[in-house]
Amino acid sequence: MTLCDSTRDKLRKVSTPTIATCLFKKGLKNQFIQDVRPLKLGKPTMVGEAFTLRCIPAREDRNPITVFRNSDHPQRVAVEECPPGHILVIDSRKDARAASGGDILVTRLMVRGVAGIVTDGGFRDSSNIANLAIPSYHNRPAAPTNLTLHEALDINVPIACGDVAVFPGDVLVGDDDGVMVIPAGIVDEVADECIEMTLFENFVLEKVQEGRSVIGLYPPTNDNTLIDFEAWKTTKGN
Repeated sequence: MTLCDSTRDKLRKVSTPTIATCLFKKGLKNQFIQDVRPLKLGKPTMVGEAFTLRCIPAREDRNPITVFRNSDHPQRVAVEECPPGHILVIDSRKDARAASGGDILVTRLMVRGVAGIVTDGGFRDSSNIANLAIPSYHNRPAAPTNLTLHEALDINVPIACGDVAVFPGDVLVGDDDGVMVIPAGIVDEVADECIEMTLFENFVLEKVQEGRSVIGLYPPTNDNTLIDFEAWKTTKGN
């Protein structure tokens, strides 16, 4: 299924912790990509469908630097084929000793309208990438070229990224806390539920700031809490 504009807009308004709780309620416990963080805090929330690249360990006879001359090199092809609005997700086997890419490739993605890039490895030219408009997530900076450690092999296949299964078309949401993976088949209902959860969390924060105890408020085990919430939504125009 294709991510619709209304669902994309809703997901931009919710946080990854809220999505994590929503998915946990549905029995999905392992959707947060581990040991991956934004190169720069404070960027707009990243939302898009996954377009994947899988790497295997490099072998010297297959990965001399001359392979970059090949027009069909999978890393370069993935950069040119990742659709606008999608997110390039790279399985670098959680190994940041060599880069998953650098600022030239990430700039090309940005110019093409790609919504973000995520790797469980590292980026070279990381300070330059951090200052680009495109959201980018990695483990840590890495100066060596990917060829010293990784062979980019398969494009748009199921992968593992930071211990999470990522299938092409899954929806990723990234903010300052990290990146969540939402299965494509439930993304619309997750977006709707997270909007309502976010409203309730805003209500709770306001009441806590007013001095109310969290007991009975969060979670709303006191019946009056939900009554107060509905009245609060009316006053806020929701």
